[in-house]
Amino acid sequence: MLSLSGKGALLVGTRRVGQSVAHRLAREGVNLAIAYRSSESEAEDLRQTLGSEVKVCLVQGDVGVEADVARIVAVAKEGLGDLSFLINLASDFPRHPFPTLDAKAWDNAMSFAKGNYLLAVNAARQMQQNPPPTRGHLIMFSDWAARQTPYRGYLPYLTAKASVDFMTRAFAVELASYGILVNALAPGPTMRPADISEDMWQRGVVAQAPLRRESSAAEIAEVIVTLLKSETITGETIRVDSGRHLAGPGGEG
Repeated sequence: MLSLSGKGALLVGTRRVGQSVAHRLAREGVNLAIAYRSSESEAEDLRQTLGSEVKVCLVQGDVGVEADVARIVAVAKEGLGDLSFLINLASDFPRHPFPTLDAKAWDNAMSFAKGNYLLAVNAARQMQQNPPPTRGHLIMFSDWAARQTPYRGYLPYLTAKASVDFMTRAFAVELASYGILVNALAPGPTMRPADISEDMWQRGVVAQAPLRRESSAAEIAEVIVTLLKSETITGETIRVDSGRHLAGPGGEG
């Protein structure tokens, strides 16, 4: 098992669950590079709450732009002195019922998948320079419904998440010989989006999970820490979804 203390992680997507992940990693002594696109003040607020026990640097960029991603990864390595981990939680949750589907909805969702791809490629190339045997670890985020159980109203979003699920296994195969591990988490309903009412969230979403409760941001963070310490788990997508995938597609849309 790896010791995480003193290692560097690039964390992308810290506005919601990512904040819990940042604090959990900091408690393990992981130095953090926090990437953001436009929410500099929120990123700065998070840096202030993490205290001074670990190094924290901020880096701005658009993960859908290849030059930005290369710069983000380089700045993270330079600022932390090490880049061993990438945790990419960045994602929107756009709803597109069938009558509204068009090329723009598809392109926006695929830009998210492209960002995952670019981050993984660039971070892994940086990690190849680390000493063996375990040179690094990539953590991606899929969705509990991105395999066999899609729900209505989110076709482009779920297709992008299914791409992430597949990329997890494909990158795991590509990078195994370099000593770089690749895994993903697939949360269930976690932290109600602002555009969904509390009543709809509880009745239409949370109640469909067998445990009838939200996925826990703290549990997600704990699973990430466990994965990062591992040196032989790769190519897995782990559901943290209160059993939601067991109940079938449902009617979220």
